[in-house]
Amino acid sequence: MEVHFSPEQEAQISRVASHAGMDTELFVKEAALRRVEERNRFSVAVRAGIAQADQGELIEDDEVRIWLEQQERS
Repeated sequence: MEVHFSPEQEAQISRVASHAGMDTELFVKEAALRRVEERNRFSVAVRAGIAQADQGELIEDDEVRIWLEQQERS
């Protein structure tokens, strides 16, 4: 697989990788794999949420709003 970046993007990636003390290729591989893992975790969480909703395990709007406000203050 090949991935192409603009020269500016390559320079930016190289700088960040160098700052992290990593080889650029390894840095890009790890970043891509991390994104795949995040996407998979998100999909699992969505499916779990849908299953809970299907079982009637819902949270009222007001409760969610209060929780979100608390999270913003933290």
